[in-house]
Amino acid sequence: MYAYFIGRITYMTADSVVLEVNNIGYNIKVSAQTIQNLGHLSGEVKLYTYTYVKEDALGLFGFLTREELELFKMMLTVNGIGPKGALSILSTLSVDTLRFAILSGDAKSIAKAPGVGAKSAERLIIDLKDKINAEDVFTLNSSESNAVIVTQELPAKKEAIEALTALGYSATDALKAVNQITCTEDTTVEEILKQALKVIMTL
Repeated sequence: MYAYFIGRITYMTADSVVLEVNNIGYNIKVSAQTIQNLGHLSGEVKLYTYTYVKEDALGLFGFLTREELELFKMMLTVNGIGPKGALSILSTLSVDTLRFAILSGDAKSIAKAPGVGAKSAERLIIDLKDKINAEDVFTLNSSESNAVIVTQELPAKKEAIEALTALGYSATDALKAVNQITCTEDTTVEEILKQALKVIMTL
């Protein structure tokens, strides 16, 4: 119905914003991560939107990036995942982290989202795994604070993630830890692992 809105935030709660567009205030549901990112913005903002229509419900959901919107829509195709559950997942995991969790079968990390059980997380992985492009997980997205940057260091980072999962850490935690490390093309897997193990203890 609406592709996006450009306007000024006039009011904000823990899970929604009121966006004023041409003197009309739209109440838009957003993820906790979107709320956090909006706090750093000033002036007019652009929110990509999804209108959820059902016999007993009508809601407007907003996203800062098209990637987040598309992932939200994909999650709605999963049996048992409604807009509230999908938004809860996006409040807990960033787009890139969620993609990685789906590809790696990390249901435990997805199930950390409030209102999303283990069975729903597993069903989401089964239904969406073939729809996620592995290359997207390792593509730099400037709007994501924890995106993995594709450079010469990528093979070493991939190996470090694999090593951490072999040690028993979840794939998602391994990604988060490795992603916080600044590397050069000369950084070895061993050096990344050493730093990542320090980081992962704080997650």
